[in-house]
Amino acid sequence: MLNPRRENSLFERVFNLENLNFYMSRISFYLKERIKEIRHRVLLESYEAQKLPKWERIVLTWMMLFIFWIIVSSSIVLENLLIGGLATLIISSFMYNMLTDDIRHSGHLVEKIFYIVFFYMPQYIFIMIFRIIESNFKVAKHAVLMDINPGIVKIKTDLHSDTGITILANSITLTPGTLTLDVDRKLGEAYLYVHWIDVKTLNREKAGESIKGDIEEWLKKVFW
Repeated sequence: MLNPRRENSLFERVFNLENLNFYMSRISFYLKERIKEIRHRVLLESYEAQKLPKWERIVLTWMMLFIFWIIVSSSIVLENLLIGGLATLIISSFMYNMLTDDIRHSGHLVEKIFYIVFFYMPQYIFIMIFRIIESNFKVAKHAVLMDINPGIVKIKTDLHSDTGITILANSITLTPGTLTLDVDRKLGEAYLYVHWIDVKTLNREKAGESIKGDIEEWLKKVFW
């Protein structure tokens, strides 16, 4: 028969050990949550640093809206231009984040506009036309020979902005043979689930290189 004092002492040890394990688990959970919060804050700060300054976003938004005003009004009368310029400037000062929030901050504003209009846009159009033509031939070949291996692959993207990821996903869908099904965004990372008509590899990096091609590299020049 156990001594009551010894039994109580044993019970207290077990109870204290359980409490210690409980508090240790809580500390581990708390530290993980704190690390997540710090990482999230650092990522937000890094994203903010990649965005355009406020005045550049306002100017870009105003230019886009003003051009749209001229096209819609179909008039280049001085009075119409003054009214349109003032109205679009007021609107731009309130909604600049909606159109330019995802554009990467790099170089001077005039330089950026020049490169986007005369280099980046033509480059993107050329890349997409080439990929669509190339993929059409590949899909036609698969349709004749029926040598397909369809499947869903998960690929990672280095883009973080909503606009950049959306354009990448739509570009993949526009390319025959691939279809973006879903986007999975985690803390600091983004993944695309793509249906691939002829899965060549399950390796995430190699599959990403084959599916994304040069599109992502182009998008990274414009969007963060």
